[in-house]
This record gives sequence, C-alpha cells and structure tokens, in this order.
Amino acid sequence: MNNKQLKWLSYFTCLVMFFATFGGMVVTKTDSGMGCGQEWPLCNGKFVPAYTLSSMIEYSHRAVSGLAGLSALASLIAFFMFKRERRDIVTYAVLTAIFVILQAIMGAMAVMVPQSAAVMALHFGFSLIAFASSVMLALAMRRIEQAKDQRQLEQLPRVSKSFRNLVWGTTIYSYIVVYIGAFVSHTDSREGCSGWPLCNGEIIPELSGGVGIAFMHRVAAALLLLVVAVMGHFAFWRNRNNREIQMLGVSAVVLCLMQVLSGPLLMATLHNEELYIFAALGHTLLISGLFGVLCYLSVRAWQLSRPLSGKNPS
Repeated sequence: MNNKQLKWLSYFTCLVMFFATFGGMVVTKTDSGMGCGQEWPLCNGKFVPAYTLSSMIEYSHRAVSGLAGLSALASLIAFFMFKRERRDIVTYAVLTAIFVILQAIMGAMAVMVPQSAAVMALHFGFSLIAFASSVMLALAMRRIEQAKDQRQLEQLPRVSKSFRNLVWGTTIYSYIVVYIGAFVSHTDSREGCSGWPLCNGEIIPELSGGVGIAFMHRVAAALLLLVVAVMGHFAFWRNRNNREIQMLGVSAVVLCLMQVLSGPLLMATLHNEELYIFAALGHTLLISGLFGVLCYLSVRAWQLSRPLSGKNPS
C-alpha cells in the first residue's frame, strides 16, 4: 500500500472510531445501556433485537464498536507491514487497537455484570484514548502524504522542552477533567449544581454528594480553560515560525472555550430531556475533540523538541 492508500485507511478508522465514541455517548445520555438486557453479544436473546428505541441504540452501538475494532485491526496490520520504519505511526495504530479492544471488553462486562460509576467513567476514558489515537494516526498520515520528502518532515522549526512539558501537562490534566465529567454522568450528579456560573446560588456550595461532584467538575473545567489558554498563548506567540504548532494551539483554545461555554446551555436545558440530550452530546463531543488535538500536539511537541542530527535544538 502507498501513502495515499494508508492515509485513507487512517481516515476511515478515525471516522469509525468517532461514531463508536459518539454512540457510547448516546447510550449513556439516553440511559440505553441495558436496552439489550444483561446479554452480550446477543440482545435480549436475539441476534436481531426487538424494535424498541433503547435496544436499537444499544445494539447499533455494539455494531459500530465491532466495526471500529475491525478497522483498528486492519490499520494495525497495514501500518505494521508498510510503515514499520515509522515507529510513531505504528504506535498510534497499536494504541488505537489496544484501547478499542479494552473499551469493548469493559462495555461487555458492564452489560453482564453491573459496574461502579468509577469503572464506567474509565470505560469512556478508554474509548476517548482510542479515538484520540486514531486522530493522531490520521493527522500524521496526512502530514506525511502532503510532505514533498523526508527532509521536509525532519527540518521543521524546533520547540523548547519547557513548551513540550507544558503541553504534556495540559493533556494529562485534560484527561482528568474528562474523567470527572464522565463520573458526573455515571453518578447522575448533573443536577448537583443548578444555575451557572454559581452553584445553587453560591460561589462555594456545600460539598457533599452530587453537589460536590458537580462543583468539582466545574472548578476543574475552569482551571482547564486557564491552562489551555496559557498553553495556546505560548504555542502561538513563541512558535511564529511553525504554523502547525500555532494552529493546534489556537484550535485547542477555541475548543476548550466552546466546551466551557456549553455549560450554561446544559443548565438551561436540564429539565427539557429532548434538548438536554443534544446539549450534552455537543458538550462531550467538544471535550473529545479537544483531547484529540492536545494528544496530537503533545506528540508533535515531543518530536520537535528532540535534537536534530545529533545537535541540540535551537
């Protein structure tokens, strides 16, 4: 397979992983996790489930997740065979395959044996890592296919190690915020804080039960916006000779700001279940996109912070 074919394979894998992640969000937001009962892979004892909304949502998610697993496996084989010299790209394919399998196993276990909210939140976290890995795979292949030669890839402007560490810290912290958000959903703490930006009319409410969980998520999200804004500032103003790093930094700031501002929309639609589902899905998609961008920026910052040709980067 040539670079163009591998690029389109990576695009397909990323698209399927997106729908698998999105389907998991729909299952959670519509409480359709038990739409097929406590059976897997069958749905209420049938290969083709009854036409109830919850069973169709759950079964459709299972089908898309299965396709995601197959596409991840196909990508792993293809990139190992035809791009073995690029360890970074093979690593993305390996991570995609590993985490899509892990999240599928956890999904099956959640159906057959009830899991705690903490474990279910981790299930979404694994799904998000699989999606982010497929995003990195697609973006890396796009960059390689567009480059004129290998020299063009290797002689890009370097970034500082301090900026690299800042990006890594931001990415790790964003995953923690994602986990807290998933924990809010799986503990049904969404009504812990009413109103926005105040929580139940207070700057600092009584930190117990669902209120404490929801308030912790709000504080963590606000801090994430601050951290991403600082990182984006350095990405744009300290890397003027590297448009890729600049655009990734700007994208991260825009996505984070949109994700935080979607919080008031969640509160406004809290008691309108139909509108709330769409608002919640948009909220989760934004943080998923942010995590994918930060993961790719982390890899690029690491690659561009290494010495070039045995010399220290400038």
